[in-house]
Amino acid sequence: MTGLDEHAARLDAEDMLAPMRDRFHVPDDMIYLDGNSLGLMPKSVAARLGSVIGAEWSEGLIRSWSDAGWFDLPMRVGDRIAPLVGAGAGEVAVGDSTSVNLFKCLAAALNANVGRSVILAEGSNFPTDSYIAQGLARLVPGVELKFFAAEEDPLAAIDSEVAVLLLSHVDYRSARVRDMAAITAGAHARGALVLWDLSHTTGAVACDLKAANVDFAVGCTYKYLNGGPGAPAFAWAHPRHLADLSQPLSGWMGHAAPFEFVRDYVPAERARRFVCGTPQILSLSALDAALSVWEDLPLEVLWSKSRRMTSFFVDAVEELAAGRGLMLASPRDPAERGSHVSFDLEEGGFELMQALAARKVIGDFRAPCTVRFGFAPLYLRFAEVLAAARHIAEILETRSWDDDRFRVRGAVT
Repeated sequence: MTGLDEHAARLDAEDMLAPMRDRFHVPDDMIYLDGNSLGLMPKSVAARLGSVIGAEWSEGLIRSWSDAGWFDLPMRVGDRIAPLVGAGAGEVAVGDSTSVNLFKCLAAALNANVGRSVILAEGSNFPTDSYIAQGLARLVPGVELKFFAAEEDPLAAIDSEVAVLLLSHVDYRSARVRDMAAITAGAHARGALVLWDLSHTTGAVACDLKAANVDFAVGCTYKYLNGGPGAPAFAWAHPRHLADLSQPLSGWMGHAAPFEFVRDYVPAERARRFVCGTPQILSLSALDAALSVWEDLPLEVLWSKSRRMTSFFVDAVEELAAGRGLMLASPRDPAERGSHVSFDLEEGGFELMQALAARKVIGDFRAPCTVRFGFAPLYLRFAEVLAAARHIAEILETRSWDDDRFRVRGAVT
């Protein structure tokens, strides 16, 4: 047994979260390092969907909106998410996609910051954030979108025209964590509001929206929250904004009295006004069941495991694959790193990930040259992390990635 083996065994033996793994369906012999893209399925989900389909929908039908609580699902599920992001009860609304919620919150921020008309965004942010901002700027006369470079200080780019700063808390490519409190305070001092994307944060990285005095936040639920493919996203606004909050997708389910069927829109109280159309009951129910695994979890233990796991992986890869062309693309300091680790590989990055997948080690590739590995603290073991590092080193050493079958690209990479 090597020093790395002993270290992994010790970390696994000390892991207070180890029993949580039994609450997930883990495919046989698979090392799953892509929970930052799509989390494993909690075992509770299948039973819940069976109940929704076999009783609530098939037998209860329309009565289930009241009898089974379908109408309240967007807010009830939001209350499950709230403690993970430092929000309160009734403050998080769940529904639609991250993209749609970005649109709502960007528009709400523009409406709230009268006299300013610029959306400021990071040019290398996750594409949907930029695309949605571009679409909103084209739609609303006078609104302009400006970008700053990743290496620049976003606060330095805020002038008297900037209404809202759009940022990701954890960068999707490098896993760099931004200082939410400091940036929010600096933006406020310059007269701008801030919208944070928590898609690579929620469920793996500590976040306290209220303590940081954040204005708006959105996030997805199919990554570390394990809500399933296409699971609905969430939106949050600081309570100080809610009384006057105006967002353009004013659908009937966000109305104060939707079943009065009046002509004019009156927003519901609190975050319910972020709800737009009819809730996606099947996916919301699956997410509700998935979030049950978070009940009474010691969050500080989880955040700590995330940092230890990514650090162990970096150490193992750099020891075992030294001299093989991998360059760490994530911050080395775990306090500045989210729950995934990226390396740049100038030659064969895509092929390496396909060769790993052939060995049932699942990560992902981000063009042009980044290989990315996600660490979901609820179900991963340190022994698996070490095994993955050994597979990476062996594939690079033998150049077994250099094979035409590993160059075939599907629609999703």
